[in-house]
Amino acid sequence: MSAEPQFSSERAGDAVRLALRGAWTIDAGRAVERAADGLVEAARGARLAVFDFSGVDRLDTAGAWLIDRARVSIEATGAQNRIDRAESQYKTLLQEAGWRAFESHPDRRTDTVMDFLVDVGHNVVYAGRDIAKGVSFLGESVVALTRAILRPHDFRATSIFYHLENFALRSVPIILLINFLVGGIVAQQGIFQLRYFGAETFAVDLIGILILRELGVLLTSIMIAGRTGSAITAEVGSMKMREEIDALKVMGVSPMQALVAPRLIALIVALPLLTFLANMAAIGGGLLVSWVYGGLSPEAFMSRLQTAIGFNTFMVGMIKAPFMALVIGIIAAMEGMAVHGSAESLGRQVTASVVKSIFMVIVIDGLFAMFFAAIDY
Repeated sequence: MSAEPQFSSERAGDAVRLALRGAWTIDAGRAVERAADGLVEAARGARLAVFDFSGVDRLDTAGAWLIDRARVSIEATGAQNRIDRAESQYKTLLQEAGWRAFESHPDRRTDTVMDFLVDVGHNVVYAGRDIAKGVSFLGESVVALTRAILRPHDFRATSIFYHLENFALRSVPIILLINFLVGGIVAQQGIFQLRYFGAETFAVDLIGILILRELGVLLTSIMIAGRTGSAITAEVGSMKMREEIDALKVMGVSPMQALVAPRLIALIVALPLLTFLANMAAIGGGLLVSWVYGGLSPEAFMSRLQTAIGFNTFMVGMIKAPFMALVIGIIAAMEGMAVHGSAESLGRQVTASVVKSIFMVIVIDGLFAMFFAAIDY
């Protein structure tokens, strides 16, 4: 068993010899630290400190770091120092694991307004880069979709139907439930507010127009962006992390055609179907609440609904759905391709995918609203 770390000091004029003994290792713990502090005290007032390693049995990183810290502290007082009788591995350990002072840079004076403007500028640049990447990715996606249509033998029907099941069929319960509840809430609030004016029946107009033109497709797109968009980003990102996408390129298979195109086609088909079901569920929820809460019979509700809405009201929401699906799919796939091989990067890109998809869905809905208002549709 190695002895505890110790040392003895011997002065000769302005020089002091510090003879180290025992095991200077992490096992000794506090004893090593106390001995290292004692080296500094023993060399106080000397102009030369000689570290004699002839009696050292063992030395590890912790011991080397503490000894070198003592050496630097002695040197800071103006004394010179020298390592004597140290084995080659001890010298290497002292050099590599030695104590180093870290310079602390003074805090940079900042201006709040300037920092805010810099952040705004950075965000504008990042947004511009995202738009440029999105346009480029859209072009690649259109080429991949065109090839899939023009080359039926390359059309991955099995993959498309598999994704249709995941994106559409498995999303039906949550889509129906959310829109049924929203339709009921819109009906209850409409009847409650319009009752002051004796116009409860106009709540049917509110339900039909608001659901078919805006809320049905918007809520469905947001749910799909959170559920399906995040799944696409996670799937593609995981393949990017495991270098499976690089393997596809090596085999001569286009990742856009093998991974992105089937998901885009499935999403473009799934979202209009889900939007139709969402509209029916929301109207059903509004009908039920109008009957129970407002006393409006189902026959009267349906009669009023037919008067309030037209085919163009229904088509406004349906026209938006494929465009929203395309945007969600492109953003999700693009963020998945941007993963850089770490779990942190994957989580960051999945979060960015959901946030950007929801944002763009709302932007597209607003653009379509202005467009349809301009053409009086």
